[in-house]
Amino acid sequence: MKKNEEHSDNRKKKHMMKRNISRLGGSGLSLEAFANAKSKNKQYNPAIIKKQREFYKNAKNVNKFKKLLKQQNQQNDRSLGQKHDKDVNETDKDKSERTRRKNSAFSLEELYRKQHEEKEKERMEREAVLRVRKEEREQAETRRKAVREKMLKKTRRGQPVMKYRIEHLLETIQGSTKMAAGSES
Repeated sequence: MKKNEEHSDNRKKKHMMKRNISRLGGSGLSLEAFANAKSKNKQYNPAIIKKQREFYKNAKNVNKFKKLLKQQNQQNDRSLGQKHDKDVNETDKDKSERTRRKNSAFSLEELYRKQHEEKEKERMEREAVLRVRKEEREQAETRRKAVREKMLKKTRRGQPVMKYRIEHLLETIQGSTKMAAGSES
């Protein structure tokens, strides 16, 4: 019997150890591994990481810039000979281009004025529509307040005044009959 009890105790201990290990996320580090991990100077430092990133980004941009300069220099060397030939032919054309530019500037100014006037008109129309809506809203609100006041009136003893309520009912009935008659015809 004692062997069975010892055996069951061992099972329980093993089971508890397994449960603890799984709960803690596996078996821990060995003593050597722990000491080595502590002795190494690998600390997480976001400032250093940021500096490294910035350094690499700057180096990349500098390389791109240098490539662009080389390409531009090569293009300039090729186009210098072509530009000289074109300059001789363009002296006559320059005068006509200047007059076109003046005319185009004038037309651009007119275009700008027209667009500005159109925008102003649109803005004024929008404001007028908004004003009308606001006035309608205010009128409806004053009507509702007046009707509400009448509907909530009470006699000296606290009873509601039925005169206004009956008038309101009559108006709604007449309005619904007019709507029905208008839709039939």
